[in-house]
Amino acid sequence: MAMQACMGATMMCTQGLAPSTLVPTPKTVLTSSMVAANILDHIPLVNIPPFGMCRSPANPMVAAATAAAMGVLTPMPCIPATPAPWMPGAPTVLLCGAPALNNSSTLMCLWAGTISITMPGQMTQLIP
Repeated sequence: MAMQACMGATMMCTQGLAPSTLVPTPKTVLTSSMVAANILDHIPLVNIPPFGMCRSPANPMVAAATAAAMGVLTPMPCIPATPAPWMPGAPTVLLCGAPALNNSSTLMCLWAGTISITMPGQMTQLIP
């Protein structure tokens, strides 16, 4: 079941070494008393904080450090490069003019990483 992502959602990048936390752009819409996110919340260092260290050879800093270490993969600090919005979002739920961000959406980084939401920032409680 897809859930709406909001402030505090936990993310992971396939090329990063640590999780990160989504920071949606302030909106007038809340979900579970938290600022809701839409697919346009993809701005590096604003909405998408770093994932610790990056291990992608597609990242120029990692490639340079790896070359200097005689070919031994050398992770470098993560600086996300996410120019395109999250995909696909929730096409039937518009949030401030763009599809709402849900936990089944992914975000591509230019350094060959795929960012996914591991915990949407809100939880549902099933009542028997």
